[in-house]
Amino acid sequence: MKTRALIRFGLVPLAFLALVSNGTAVSAKAHSVQRHHGRPIVHVGANKSNNWSGYNQGALEQGNKLFTSVAGTWTVPTATRHKAGEAEYSASWIGIGGGCVDATCTITDTTLMQDGTGQDIDSSGRASYYAWWEIIPAPSVNLSGCSPDPNCTVGAGDTMHSTISTTTNGVWTMSMSDQTRGWSWSMTVPYSSTEGSAEWIEETPVVLDNSGNVSVGPMPNLSNAHFDLALTNGASAGLRASEEMQLVDFNNNVVATPSGPDPDADGFNDCTYAGSCGAPASS
Repeated sequence: MKTRALIRFGLVPLAFLALVSNGTAVSAKAHSVQRHHGRPIVHVGANKSNNWSGYNQGALEQGNKLFTSVAGTWTVPTATRHKAGEAEYSASWIGIGGGCVDATCTITDTTLMQDGTGQDIDSSGRASYYAWWEIIPAPSVNLSGCSPDPNCTVGAGDTMHSTISTTTNGVWTMSMSDQTRGWSWSMTVPYSSTEGSAEWIEETPVVLDNSGNVSVGPMPNLSNAHFDLALTNGASAGLRASEEMQLVDFNNNVVATPSGPDPDADGFNDCTYAGSCGAPASS
């Protein structure tokens, strides 16, 4: 029987993702295996990707705008299995870098700072949730040392908020809070970012089996995948429908689709296994 390895397409050797479970709220300490939640976008033309679904703004697309900060909130989606007996994985995150720099996505950014939550399903159908950060080319790191919850516990339906910003050239502060559970986390790190893109993303991994076959996913079914209060450089992101990114597999089958922007253009919904997605009625 073929085995499959999960790849979060980083610039380091392949990191295999261990199966984790134990209910609807687990601590970050339960996930000790290195993994990659993202890589620079695997794009298929201007508005399709093999690993990202959501919104991507680029420096050239925005009129030569560099991104020195990005922020947003999201609801941790409820993960349920899409296919019986299958381990499935997803990540919700915000980031700077790694995306499309121009409107047609012919130029992409090779740097990436990101943080977010993971929503995974093991082969028995049990869900696990956790928070993480990543700065490529290093693997992702699960959050720890949050205050007042050092385990940084996350559960489905939690409202998360994150900001990634720089005030000093090459020094960045990453912060995240679980507004439902009341914990917060932050750290300051040096990083050479091109500041070429900003994004709010629902992601699936890429899978490599032991025969060398590459496929997209598997993505679990996700409900309540909602992003809001998107900011860049301290101001409303002003999301545009032209910045949407639909996630498709290598056969162009739809895996996830973002909605149009909400009325104040700072949020959207994201729907798995759907060709269309209704926009939020309000912010």
